[in-house]
Amino acid sequence: MRILLVSLLYPLPTNAARGTFVADHALALKEQGHDVRVVNCLPRMLRYQEARRSTLTGVAKAPRTFEHGGIKVFAPRYTALPEHPWPSLTSFSVRRSAASVERWLGDWRPESIVCHTLWPAGMLAEKLSKRWAIPWAAVVHGWDIDVGLEHPSVGATMQSLIRSPNHLVAVSKRLEQRAVDAGRPSESTSMIPCHVAVEDEWLRPMKPSKKRWRKSNIDILFPADPRRPEKNHMLALRCGELLEQRGWIVGITTLKQQPRPIVWDRMLVADVTLITSKRESGPLVAKESMVCGTPVVAVNVGDVAEYLPEACVVDHPTAELLADACEAALSMRWEDAFELPERFSQPWVMAQWDEVLQGLSG
Repeated sequence: MRILLVSLLYPLPTNAARGTFVADHALALKEQGHDVRVVNCLPRMLRYQEARRSTLTGVAKAPRTFEHGGIKVFAPRYTALPEHPWPSLTSFSVRRSAASVERWLGDWRPESIVCHTLWPAGMLAEKLSKRWAIPWAAVVHGWDIDVGLEHPSVGATMQSLIRSPNHLVAVSKRLEQRAVDAGRPSESTSMIPCHVAVEDEWLRPMKPSKKRWRKSNIDILFPADPRRPEKNHMLALRCGELLEQRGWIVGITTLKQQPRPIVWDRMLVADVTLITSKRESGPLVAKESMVCGTPVVAVNVGDVAEYLPEACVVDHPTAELLADACEAALSMRWEDAFELPERFSQPWVMAQWDEVLQGLSG
């Protein structure tokens, strides 16, 4: 099948760490024999404006066309103001990209569209779907549901946009239920998580830590850019401070725009991966850490409670409870080999996507 993948996030030559979960999906579709091309909508901005958010790093100087993993990518620009005070301006600008997308594609036309993130990329996917009279599926991640539906300026548009795709895919059960509660028909809504794409070189079994006594050095990995407020870096720092007060010698490493191999290298050497986010759709990084053999301690966000040991999940995000959970994770024997549920594997995820794509074409 010829598939056009539209997304707000995608790795750039100027920022390889951006939107890697979307690239994983595109590459998996390509591996299954689909003819995939990608449109990555980017906001117009000057270099200094990238400091507003880590996911904007590299956007100002990103080329308009490039290849990633052998897939052709087009990056049209649109105009938007911070926090979208006038969403109609953003919608109009994104929709105008349709003509430039057609010129870039030439004679090639997709049979279906898959759109990751609804706002504002879904506006372009919706227009192209109508223009070419083809079906489209949307994939909603955390912001679309957790923030977008109740956003003071974007909320009304999101309420309409969430009903527009022929099929809606949520990356967690919680997001799927919230989409249905918001008016999305349940019969054309499904849950398909992002698959874990850690390469074999980095895969390790879980094993007991050798650092189970206070006074030991422990390396805590904070797997996010500390500039992103929703990642709640300050809570991780308070947890580390409390562990030091208990006698541990703590080092905290952060991940800021690192390529995947470096991320996985850091997971291999860390003693604990600590997730303190205020909101998450997954998080994918928790699953990646576990298959790299490093235990994860997390506040109860996304779907972590579905597969992490109970002692590693904190319902009330306080430094004290997180410190307790870190010590519990370090003392676990891990006698029973830990395995992620099958639904996070690439074969299972792509089998579900086969059904979605067949439904679109049928």
